[in-house]
Amino acid sequence: MSKRFTAGAVATATVLALTVTGLSVPAAAAPSDSRTFTVVAEDGTTVDAAIAAIKAAGGTVVSRSDEVGMFQVTSDRADFAAKATASKTLVGAAEQKAIGRKPKLDRVEQENLLAAVAQKGTAAKRAKKLDPLDDKLWGLDMIRADKARKIEPGDRRVTVGVLDTGLDASHPDIAPNFDWTLSRNFAPDIVDIDGECEVPSCVDAVGTDDGGHGTHVGGTIGAAANGFGLSGVAPKVSLVELKGGQDSGYFFLEPVVNSLLHAGRSGLDVVNMSFYVDPWLYNCTANPADSPEDQAEQRAIIKAMKRALTFAHNKGVTLVGALGNNNEDLGNPRVDESSPDYGADPYPRPIDNESCWDLPAEGPHVIGVSSVGPSGKKSDFSNYGTEQISVAAPGGWFRDGFGTDTFRTDANMILSTYPKKVLQEEGSVDPDGNIVEGFEESVFKECKANGECGYYTYLQGTSMAAPHAAGVAALIVSRFGKVERRGGFGLSPDVVEQHLYRTAAEHACPEPRLQQYRNEGRDETYDAYCAGGLNFNGFYGYGIVDAYAAVKTPLKPNARP
Repeated sequence: MSKRFTAGAVATATVLALTVTGLSVPAAAAPSDSRTFTVVAEDGTTVDAAIAAIKAAGGTVVSRSDEVGMFQVTSDRADFAAKATASKTLVGAAEQKAIGRKPKLDRVEQENLLAAVAQKGTAAKRAKKLDPLDDKLWGLDMIRADKARKIEPGDRRVTVGVLDTGLDASHPDIAPNFDWTLSRNFAPDIVDIDGECEVPSCVDAVGTDDGGHGTHVGGTIGAAANGFGLSGVAPKVSLVELKGGQDSGYFFLEPVVNSLLHAGRSGLDVVNMSFYVDPWLYNCTANPADSPEDQAEQRAIIKAMKRALTFAHNKGVTLVGALGNNNEDLGNPRVDESSPDYGADPYPRPIDNESCWDLPAEGPHVIGVSSVGPSGKKSDFSNYGTEQISVAAPGGWFRDGFGTDTFRTDANMILSTYPKKVLQEEGSVDPDGNIVEGFEESVFKECKANGECGYYTYLQGTSMAAPHAAGVAALIVSRFGKVERRGGFGLSPDVVEQHLYRTAAEHACPEPRLQQYRNEGRDETYDAYCAGGLNFNGFYGYGIVDAYAAVKTPLKPNARP
């Protein structure tokens, strides 16, 4: 992803201030002598009681999200956070503070651009598909999406939220399916990390994506099958922009929570989440390595995220999340050395699995997706583990194909839609819109007779795997959804989840079960042990998602829409 994404690529540590909250309004909007906080109320606390406690601690409520008991607050008191945390009615307060540090380039998603030596090679040619670039989409072949669309290409009534950096509605493959009515921006630009605001309000217009990650994810889910460019897993569903991520790739609590609340209130069918909530890779209830203030902040994040995910699920939203790119067993996490990734310098944090969560991947009702390469082997970077995995999906793996001419080639990754503006900023497309020499194998340009052009590039990561699963979930809703009494159309997320699992292509653990990646140039920190059996295991969960089986196999007789 564009900078730090977890899931979505991303869990490494980086496509990722506010200390841990996202902003509802730019930090600059607050008076210069005050600070901005996100405050979360304890369970059972009324809105009035929470506001009273906030006022008693010296804060002023600027905005509120009653469904999850979350408030944006300003205060000029130096002890506000301590007073708020001490209140019996408040979980804690997270200050939105900046340190002016730019995030790192995501080294998982764009490994191909960072490789010192990239061997040239061409992936095996595939049969010509519906759209010109579909022959490069090995992921669609793997999950049999090409066969699935002959039965069910997606229903326009089915809405898929892309909770990400935005969605470029001007892209010719996104425009036909973009839902302008439901799309929203919940993440105003933060100058310290996103650069100068493009508009005075710092709230980018809906239909734009200055990060690129969201457009890539959205294309995999639902790029139109229109004889142009490439097509997505569910090419006829509606795509909804839920901008909850910063242009720089950070995802803070408040924009993410507000995105999930909007998804639930608006009746979206599926939401894809290819990220983790910053600034903590793992949010812990009481990690001894963290200060009391940081512990309170993380408890607030845990509480608000669990409430928001549950709210969306209860409103009929199927939630899909990337497991992350930290190449670790989520049930046995290593020492976290990447947090906090914003607001202060990171430090080593031993992680207790019982009291720490990687959110949203480890949150309630989230379908966790690992990444595989073209060979079907678990991508070296992908998180795994029987505790959190649900299914696997094509996420790309630049280093796949050792011993063949495809080893370390871009074609092993996932090709999808991308904003021209971002490619120009990254240096692969020139000011005139032409692909810069040297990028011809990683960036593609397709133009219509009227001169309208679309751009495409390769990325890899669990961020790219999750949208394949989200696309299949959207096809399940399209195929089996029912018109509800109040006029809506949909399918219970519990039914969608179980059907996704039941129709996934089972994949056994490798032998030996301890998977090593020495041939691919990885050391022992990438060693991964696959626990479990054929039906369910730590690398593949219930299997690799299968779009064709999902739309062809009838729902179980007792499944309730």
